Amino acid sequence: MSEAPRQVTCPTCGGPSLYAPANRYRPFCGERCKQMDLGAWASERFAVPEQASDRVPGFEDS
Repeated sequence: MSEAPRQVTCPTCGGPSLYAPANRYRPFCGERCKQMDLGAWASERFAVPEQASDRVPGFEDS
């Protein structure tokens, strides 16, 4: 028994997106939204927060 493809929300435009192997851009709804997301990462509009460190800034381990 195969599961029915599920609909998810596109992380870029908020529209419906088919989350199945048939959608090669998943979780995005299409190529445009996927490219917009990639551009946001490349231009550093998105970033993974850096964890606080107990190291002294400017001094690297030797």
